Amino acid sequence: MGIGSGIFIFVVGLILAFALNVQVAWIDLKLVGYILMGAGFVVFVISLILTLRRRSSTVTTRRGVDPATGQQIDERRQSDDL
Repeated sequence: MGIGSGIFIFVVGLILAFALNVQVAWIDLKLVGYILMGAGFVVFVISLILTLRRRSSTVTTRRGVDPATGQQIDERRQSDDL
């Protein structure tokens, strides 16, 4: 699930809670709408946090001397924080 899924679930919850005037004997559509709005918001926030976290990266630079040749070695690695 992603950001779009969270927004979709939230909108469906809004429609059920505020736009429909249907009475069903076996389920309360307003309560289901509120539950879907909460779930959609949670999915949206978690997806946003994971997306922002995935974009950050670190660059590690190691410097040293090769013992066999005596040459200086520069090594760079870029890794994602997952």
